[in-house]
Amino acid sequence: MQTVYEAAGGREGMLRLADAWHSRVMADEIVSHAFSHGFHPHHTERLADYWAEALGGPTAYSDNYGDETSVVRIHSGNGLHEEMDQRAIACFDQALHDAGFDSDERLKRVLHDYFEWATTTTMARYHVSADDVPEGLSIPKWSWSGLQR
Repeated sequence: MQTVYEAAGGREGMLRLADAWHSRVMADEIVSHAFSHGFHPHHTERLADYWAEALGGPTAYSDNYGDETSVVRIHSGNGLHEEMDQRAIACFDQALHDAGFDSDERLKRVLHDYFEWATTTTMARYHVSADDVPEGLSIPKWSWSGLQR
């Protein structure tokens, strides 16, 4: 069976989705606040590599940029931000359309479920301090049936 990554068009599909999502969040008055301190010039490529690895693709993110600990720390220590999280998810759903994922409802659903889960759990877990994030976390893997244990 094809991985979610493969079904989404591999690296090309992940790049389209990351670019569409980043465009949506930068246009959102609430979510764009998360980027007010700036962002890496290759943010969308790195995001695409991260999603690719999480969705069954190559380990380019871990090989080149770091582990889950480094990702979660970037998103931690900013307090609770449930409205921002919900708007980020809405931007992702719109980005699915922008990136051309409308024709496959099953793929759209699994991508939405993954992003919603990641946004509201792993990326929101350590809202008090980035120092609370443990060392050595691995990028969680997501498949057609959800989180892989």
